[in-house]
Amino acid sequence: MASETKQEIDYSLNNPDTLTKYKTAAQISEKVLAEVSKLVAAGEKIVDICEKGDKLIEEELAKVYRGKKITKGFSHPTTVSPAGFVTPYTPLTSDEKEAAVEIQAGEPVKIQLGAQIDGFGSIVCDTVIAPAKDQTDDVIEGRNADLILANYYANELLLRLMVPPGLLATGTDEEKAKAASQKPPSQAKITDLLQKVVQVYDCNLVESTTSWLFDRNEIEGKKKIVIAPGDNTKGEGVPEVGEVWGVEMGVSLGSGKVKQYENRTTLHRRTTTTYALKRPSSRKLLSEVQKKFGTFPFSLRQLEDERDAKSGVIECVRGNVFRAYEVVGDKDNSPVARTLTTVAITKNGLTKLGAAPALDLSKFKTDKKIEDEEILAILAQPLSRNTGSKSKNKKKKTAKKEGEKADEE
Repeated sequence: MASETKQEIDYSLNNPDTLTKYKTAAQISEKVLAEVSKLVAAGEKIVDICEKGDKLIEEELAKVYRGKKITKGFSHPTTVSPAGFVTPYTPLTSDEKEAAVEIQAGEPVKIQLGAQIDGFGSIVCDTVIAPAKDQTDDVIEGRNADLILANYYANELLLRLMVPPGLLATGTDEEKAKAASQKPPSQAKITDLLQKVVQVYDCNLVESTTSWLFDRNEIEGKKKIVIAPGDNTKGEGVPEVGEVWGVEMGVSLGSGKVKQYENRTTLHRRTTTTYALKRPSSRKLLSEVQKKFGTFPFSLRQLEDERDAKSGVIECVRGNVFRAYEVVGDKDNSPVARTLTTVAITKNGLTKLGAAPALDLSKFKTDKKIEDEEILAILAQPLSRNTGSKSKNKKKKTAKKEGEKADEE
């Protein structure tokens, strides 16, 4: 009798299903990011925006892969970080003081969130300048314009530096081989180039801004790129074809140095560590997190009993069952901008699997301008090979149809 062997599933980008799931998650993340950005205005409570964002993600997730035995959920809760905050911020409704925090007119607000399908997560982050409630003019000037433009061009440069050498080379076979033989830029070189960009706008890179290798059920993989590394921090590895990355950029109007804020730590993530939890509230919390969030980040605000969660999380963190994401901000409380883009590196270049909306540069007025020839040459490079508009449109339609098909099955 022949023995039956279970076929191992290929979760790499070689499997078209993997890319479809990433793209479906990206469509949800981008749609909700756009909607949440509209909620940002002076006088609005941060906790209310976070809750509305989470609800929108849940509603969108319910529309895809219906009836399929596939996990769906958050790859990151909705977080709204004001002014000098660097890390994602998600206050609790049960913390009266923090729940009352309102957005101030003119401050840069960082919105981060994400969805995942079958463990393939797309996380996005964008920075918007909070308008006054009665504001009609959407043109940004002064230091806020400098901040947004510095962050934008630094991010565009970093994305191009993520493309493996020679991948998009043209010319003779000899010229392509020569381009491919070039070493990728070191992380020190990447920091140096990015610092040149932001200094044009009298800004600085945020200390230890980190881009991570993504994988199934993993947003902090074995490789990372650390920009402007602080003490005892360094990057590891280089981007390669077949990988998915969460590419982060952070820029400050101040020194870029950071410190831990006194706000409650509400963002956590389950680790793979096993530990015999003693408190009933801790065991209950761990069980709920495993079912709802797997190993993706979550906010205590998203749990069934927020007050019990605040108690149970203490032992979970001490036992290293949960990783705590402390609230970190600019050391001098200077305004900060951040961007996070989920990208795939394929044989045709870099593909965005989740990104902030395209920036309308005409709405940001400044007298500062990038003139460094090396920087301009890199910014002029494409992110991917042009495979033809018809082919591209066909692929987009195919991905959409596959998602709809999965809904019906």
